[in-house]
Amino acid sequence: MGMGRYVVDAVLIEGRSAREVAQAHGISRSWIYELLQRFRAGGYEALQPRSHRPRFCPHETPPEMVRAIVRLRGELHAQGHDAGPATIAYHLAQTHKDTPSRSTIWRILSREGLIERQPQKRPRCSLTRFEAQLPNEMWQADITAWQLACGEVAEILNLIDDHSRLFLSSTAYERVKAADVVSSFHKAAELHGLPESVLSDNAAVFVGSYRKGKVLFESELEHLGVEFKNSRPYHPQTCGKVERLHQTLKRYLERQAPARALSELQGQLDAFVHYYNDIRPHRALEGRTPLQAYSARLRARPAGAPPSTHFRVRQDKVDQTGRVTLRYQSRLYHIGLGRAHKGRAVKLLVADRSIRVIDLNGELIRELTLDPSRDYQPLARV
Repeated sequence: MGMGRYVVDAVLIEGRSAREVAQAHGISRSWIYELLQRFRAGGYEALQPRSHRPRFCPHETPPEMVRAIVRLRGELHAQGHDAGPATIAYHLAQTHKDTPSRSTIWRILSREGLIERQPQKRPRCSLTRFEAQLPNEMWQADITAWQLACGEVAEILNLIDDHSRLFLSSTAYERVKAADVVSSFHKAAELHGLPESVLSDNAAVFVGSYRKGKVLFESELEHLGVEFKNSRPYHPQTCGKVERLHQTLKRYLERQAPARALSELQGQLDAFVHYYNDIRPHRALEGRTPLQAYSARLRARPAGAPPSTHFRVRQDKVDQTGRVTLRYQSRLYHIGLGRAHKGRAVKLLVADRSIRVIDLNGELIRELTLDPSRDYQPLARV
């Protein structure tokens, strides 16, 4: 306000002309007249600098959407689920047509004081990340502890697929014994098939080599032809995916009523497994759910295991060139249907390399056996 008051006093009190003051101090006359008009309307207070923020912004997020984002953040946080921008964007898309981008949601949460700044402990470029190429190529197993309402500590045995992050099994025990590990493994294998390998830490129920022997779990895997791997001592990063899963699971359990018995704790675990696998989008999976990532590719099998037919259904839309795509054993293939079908919604019924392409009314468009040696499958009409 110093310059504005000086100009007003110089013109109105000292009696100098606006032109003289403008030439003496390099100020435009129109600005001097604007200051004089403000002063006459509101006194010296009106000379305060005003905000340059526009009164209306067509790109501004509507207030009701901001409220929905803040409310959803609170609900997810209260339930113990991930409440980051990606998860919020996913849930908003279920109930709203036009949803903000994840970066916009992050800025809204930050503006509302709902983002906790976390200093980066190490640069991302220093992280070496391993991921299995196929579902069932490697499972990770680990045990974590959880306290019941009565004060007793239970143990939770978790199994996770390394490629897709599918939560294969989560079972609560008073104390995990060798037979419990084998039982949980077989229940998961009945649902998802046997894995090619299993990775665990050096807990006594998993590994007996440091006692110069074998435990029941090692013997069972050897009998099934499943390769067993274990991390080196005091290096939890090797089993990083299941270790990270423990954190997510416990954050959820902390928001639930304390379980009074193992059966009640098991019910909470089952509810979380369903949400984690089927509903929650995973940032490491490009926004897909673990179940979607697990179902997208052929599953690995134990070495020497008899081949079994892998069935799946893929929904796609014929592109402008008349083709659809299909991933088989980590490789992308292009299947020609003809330009006459461009833009048409189709389903691919896949039984290993046998493929039937139908439209949504069930009409067969093409049937073929995939040739793994060719990226582009030659066009053949039914």
